[in-house]
Amino acid sequence: MSAPERIPPRSVTTADLLARGELTVRGQIREASNAVLYCSVSHEGREAFCVYKPVAGERPLWDFPDGTLAQREVAAYEVSEATGWGLVPTTVLRDGPYGEGMCQLWIEPSAAEGGDGLLALVEGEEAAEGWKAIGFAEVGEGATALLVHADDDRLRRLAVLDAVINNADRKGGHLLPTQEGRLYGIDHGVTFNAENKLRTLLWGWAGEPLTDEALQVLASLRDALAPGAPLATRLAELVTPAETEATRARVEAMLATGRHPEPSGDWPAIPWPPV
Repeated sequence: MSAPERIPPRSVTTADLLARGELTVRGQIREASNAVLYCSVSHEGREAFCVYKPVAGERPLWDFPDGTLAQREVAAYEVSEATGWGLVPTTVLRDGPYGEGMCQLWIEPSAAEGGDGLLALVEGEEAAEGWKAIGFAEVGEGATALLVHADDDRLRRLAVLDAVINNADRKGGHLLPTQEGRLYGIDHGVTFNAENKLRTLLWGWAGEPLTDEALQVLASLRDALAPGAPLATRLAELVTPAETEATRARVEAMLATGRHPEPSGDWPAIPWPPV
């Protein structure tokens, strides 16, 4: 029997590390609605921190009866990578201490650019320059304030990705800006439903024309999602055929209209709680 393959440290990719490394549970993120474990992972001289969400710790959802939330998280990463925007941290399916689950690279957010840099509650009825209005929120004793998000290219790309994957839960706490100026989105377990369930805080561009960059990315995604293409083949391993077809249809619809989608009115448009 041949000796096991040994990958030199310099060639160990982040995906290799997450998929093949030794997972050590360091703690649990208790505020999450499903089991979320904070882990370290090591492989061939490389180490990192990650989040491990075992399938065994998922709570069943009536409107997402097929597959697992872990598979949907990986599917969201695969689509993100296909856009070239890299908006979702590296995510893999693997076996772990509590069975199969999703393993995702841990992203340390920048304290300097927290919620105040991307989301805010303001007085008045219109967003100031550099901000986009989401809607009014109750702030106690019958008072309301305008909820706004930054008019930020990174958020706008994420809004396009969310529309493609039909994200039903884009909250403020799922936005992770880094010290290096990147922005990541996390928690994509409730995505890819065949029915329109887009629920997000990033409605500021609703109905506005898509950027040229976004249109180019969507055209590329259309090709990548064609039957037999690599991305379509990968999604077939993670979500249902109906959900893959619905993803194609969402891309086609955005290309046909050339605009960001608007709330349908058939589903709550903003997640609750919003953070």
